Amino acid sequence: MDLATLNALNTSDFVRAADGYRAASTMAAAAKDHIDNTVAAGMRRALNGAARDAALAELKQLSDNFHYTQIECGLVSTALNAFAHDMEVARSKLLSALGDAEALKFAVGADGSITYPAGQARNGVELPPPGGTVAAGAPPQAAGAQSALARLAPDPNPHRAEAIALADRIAAALKEATDADATWEPRIRALKADDDLTVSVYDLADAQSDMRGVQQGGQSYLDSVGGPLKDGTPAQNADWWRSLTPRAQQAYLSTRPDVVGRLDGLPAEVRDEANRMVLDEKEAEYRIRLAPIPKEPANKTTMLMTTTGPVWSTTDEWSEWNRKYGDEYRHLTGSLNGMEAIRKRFDATGAEGLPEAYLLGFSPEGRGRAIVATGNPDTAQHQAVYVPGTGSSLNGIGGGIDRMTELWRQTSQAAPGASVSTITWLGYDAPQSLFKDAPFPGYAYDGAPAYRKFLDGLDASYTSPGEPHRTAIGHSYGSTLIGAAAQKGDLNADDVIFAGSPGVRVGSAEQLDVPKGHVWNEEADGDDVPDIGRFGHGGSQWKYRGGVFLVPSDDQFGAHQMNTHGEDGGFGHFKGAHGHGEYWDPGTTSLKNQALVVVGRYADVTAAH
Repeated sequence: MDLATLNALNTSDFVRAADGYRAASTMAAAAKDHIDNTVAAGMRRALNGAARDAALAELKQLSDNFHYTQIECGLVSTALNAFAHDMEVARSKLLSALGDAEALKFAVGADGSITYPAGQARNGVELPPPGGTVAAGAPPQAAGAQSALARLAPDPNPHRAEAIALADRIAAALKEATDADATWEPRIRALKADDDLTVSVYDLADAQSDMRGVQQGGQSYLDSVGGPLKDGTPAQNADWWRSLTPRAQQAYLSTRPDVVGRLDGLPAEVRDEANRMVLDEKEAEYRIRLAPIPKEPANKTTMLMTTTGPVWSTTDEWSEWNRKYGDEYRHLTGSLNGMEAIRKRFDATGAEGLPEAYLLGFSPEGRGRAIVATGNPDTAQHQAVYVPGTGSSLNGIGGGIDRMTELWRQTSQAAPGASVSTITWLGYDAPQSLFKDAPFPGYAYDGAPAYRKFLDGLDASYTSPGEPHRTAIGHSYGSTLIGAAAQKGDLNADDVIFAGSPGVRVGSAEQLDVPKGHVWNEEADGDDVPDIGRFGHGGSQWKYRGGVFLVPSDDQFGAHQMNTHGEDGGFGHFKGAHGHGEYWDPGTTSLKNQALVVVGRYADVTAAH
């Protein structure tokens, strides 16, 4: 990079190009959404048959292409803006040095050399210190060396030291521009797609690599934009996002979708867009990582004859495979199962009137995280946020999604036309073992702050008039988490529903931060969890002595006990739920009663008998 080139550089040309790519990214996103939520959803509502399914498959491929275009054009836009920013910083330093040289009436050569005039004579006898020319200075990689040398050997002409300082400033600016050019040239060149119409896992893995490159190269640009507060409240997160320009929002969506996607308080559409990028790229990464792993041996166990009889033992083949690949294989396949379940919900939009799905949180790390909404919570009059219990992980998220899908369908029957969003919230590490983990409260108390923060975020992002009506729903250990959240802090919910609860850490509904009379409970026939769990998570009241532990199913607890048996009534015939896992089965009284609470039709809820 030479002086003339940097001096004449017009960074606004790159900014305009970046705006063009940002517009292309936005148009691609709109096209993807139109295909998914209007065209494909309309076909699912109105059509059936093999021809429809074939057309939906073609539309999905087109949607994938638009999403890939959205991701890559967003990265190009951010890269160009970051390059322009870095070059403008260097150019500003150059222009500052040139301006100071002009003020001092120093001449600047094309090579960056500085010519300075003679100094003033000290008396009438001595000749004035002569002027001279300072070369463009030390090479760029040693900018500042001349200034250091001048301090060691001062010149009688003070202009020389000023000239050296200016030459070093020019050298430093040229080095900064040269470094920026070297940083961004390969990164921008890498932002190109294969010349075909198929978005493969390798394309998406390459997009993830591109994202990391732009993220690393653009750190100075992102720092200039300013990020969200560390541990900011949902309201602060919302304020931060609104304060960003469209260019800055694009920069964060493109390079830090993982950060944007998990920020409570940001609009649901923004979080969904960010998390779908993470989902696409992580799914591609996991499929590529899984491909070279040998399949699990079919013969896991073998029978050995001993003096005391036959004994089953793992085979050497399986033991060796498990040692080498087992943990990685189970993590990858389990995570991919969860991703497929999330996509299944995406692909059900429009079927039986289902609204769009929103991915409000996603990470495959560890046991995984996923927050999936049916219906936009930012505009829904009624919101329900469900917490699953013991054994929950990304691998099994499909069950929780299905439950909230069925609840949404039931609310549409209970209150036709009502605006409802039902949300599956797997935002914590649930206990995995019923006996080793579930008896301990640490999982609940560790996860409770995140749950409270999510509910507060729903308030911060809400855009419809008035206040939403919000219901917290906990199944099994999920109810224990909600109890911990309502016991230790402000729970931003109007109603709470517990189903199959092993206890909520307190002995009375009045000890929960929930409006009086708005705690509801369901216990199905054959569900042993409430009785088993009371000794681990049950609470007590001062008037009950002698080791009495109360759970929400106890009348003394003070919750409304909802009917889970079959019934015939004004809403039709409903079957009973049985055991620990049928509370959300279609056609059950338990599901109907939950839906009535969610839409605020309390008078129609039937009590247990």
